[in-house]
Amino acid sequence: MAHIPATPDELAERLDRHAYLSDDGLATACFLALRMGRPLFLEGEAGVGKTELAKTLALVLGAPLIRLQCYEGLDASQALYDWDFPRQLLHLRAAEAAGVADVARLEGELYDRRFLLARPLLQALETAPSVLLVDEVDRADDEFEAFLLEVLSDFTISVPELGTIRAERPPVVVVTSNRTREVHDALKRRCLYHWLEHPSFDREVAIIRRRLPDAADRLAGQVARAAQRLRTADLLKPPGVAESLDWTEALVALGVRDLDPDTAARTLGTVLKYREDQQRVLGGGVLDALLNGG
Repeated sequence: MAHIPATPDELAERLDRHAYLSDDGLATACFLALRMGRPLFLEGEAGVGKTELAKTLALVLGAPLIRLQCYEGLDASQALYDWDFPRQLLHLRAAEAAGVADVARLEGELYDRRFLLARPLLQALETAPSVLLVDEVDRADDEFEAFLLEVLSDFTISVPELGTIRAERPPVVVVTSNRTREVHDALKRRCLYHWLEHPSFDREVAIIRRRLPDAADRLAGQVARAAQRLRTADLLKPPGVAESLDWTEALVALGVRDLDPDTAARTLGTVLKYREDQQRVLGGGVLDALLNGG
């Protein structure tokens, strides 16, 4: 693993080299998580850069990113490990064909480490160094959240057939939540916490220009201003920075240097992903107001 930055400013600088612009609060929270060896819990609206931070942090540290995408119904076996039954069966048939009669030995071979399929949590514990991203933990069930807390407490996993597997070096852990439900206090207490806001207008322009240098300055400002105003509208899903970047990239692909209402309307699907939101913006002159400052 590349050396841990000596200060939050150095970390922010190294994140910037990989096109991730962090503010002082985020850089400090991330720095402390690295220094203290604590998971970093990032919460905020979708599209504000939580997942992207984990990806960029892996680049900064020179460590592989291991991602566990959470969803409703996720259980321990899908996150931890599973046995490779087809390979075990092939091994059993090969042993039978070879005339192996030692049942105890054969049974022991079936539950050897080589037949264990490592899922993200086990992969992270066995990969040193690594960055473990537990993405959208709020989508998982309470039971999985409690299990995750147990794993993050001592970075060990118990496999009945093999014993306890302990991380040589605990992974850097980033846990994200879109706050679709409240995450239990016990998990948050285990972590350092940071809330990611939508960026200011100037920072959003800087992010767009940093990620998409082919975008004209005027276009970056127009997209950022429109996105900022859309977030104050009564929408089902206000756009995040990810959508601002998608919108700008689409406009650059079309050769657009100055955003007008007609072009905005034709490309609205890159920034608004709900039909009701598009209808609201397209109706009643809302789009003209967004672009013209009304």
